[in-house]
Amino acid sequence: MRILIDLSARADTAYDNSYHHKLRGRIWRALEGTEYDKIHDKNQPKPVTYSNPFPPGDMQEGDERTLLIASPDEELLAHVAADLKDGRELNIGEMPFTVESLSPLSPDVGEPGTSGTLESGTGVLVRIPPWRFDEYGIDSDHDQAEFWRPEHTMEPFVNQMEANLDQKHDLYCPDYLPGPSDVDGDLFDGYELIKTFALPVTPTQGEQETWVLSKWRLDYTVRDDNHRRHLNLLLDVGLGERNSLGFGFVNRVDNEY
Repeated sequence: MRILIDLSARADTAYDNSYHHKLRGRIWRALEGTEYDKIHDKNQPKPVTYSNPFPPGDMQEGDERTLLIASPDEELLAHVAADLKDGRELNIGEMPFTVESLSPLSPDVGEPGTSGTLESGTGVLVRIPPWRFDEYGIDSDHDQAEFWRPEHTMEPFVNQMEANLDQKHDLYCPDYLPGPSDVDGDLFDGYELIKTFALPVTPTQGEQETWVLSKWRLDYTVRDDNHRRHLNLLLDVGLGERNSLGFGFVNRVDNEY
């Protein structure tokens, strides 16, 4: 489930690529005083992710942009939408916007037999834990998680990504339904790496780190209803880690929303 938010720029401004922390803060402020307050500080994937304000690029006053916020929890999205309707001023980092309209969306990868492609609209964060370095042949002199890079090969990327989705499935899908690791078959038919890049990120207020991220096109053919649920969950919670900072947001290529 998603909210599509139409925005207009309130002033001439440069595009702020470090929007993640500020936009996350605005979303959580919308959830203050709700039942979702209690999950804010939990060390687990959060049930919300979002796109960048797109298309990226410097703006003049009145220019239009679009923002998507996604969650497997319809009530969470309802709280955010209500808050944005009540306070239509939305400042994302140094980018001041007015919320012009909001629309609900329910993207779907399609019924069994459907083929398609998902594309990461924002950078995907996948880290390899140090206890798996030997398994993947990673020679490192530190005991901190390693950002995935192409030289690490696809095996750790796929394994860490699927383990992460397993955790999200356990949190946000009914217990009686099988998760990705409980069924035969791969999530995707093919992985096309678009690029890797380094980005300064503020994971918490006052702290800045440089993260290595990647962007992907991911081909799929829906095998059955379980596979369909797993792929649709990715549309709701994102691919990889730190989705509540806006990383790993994915769209269907033939339908960006």
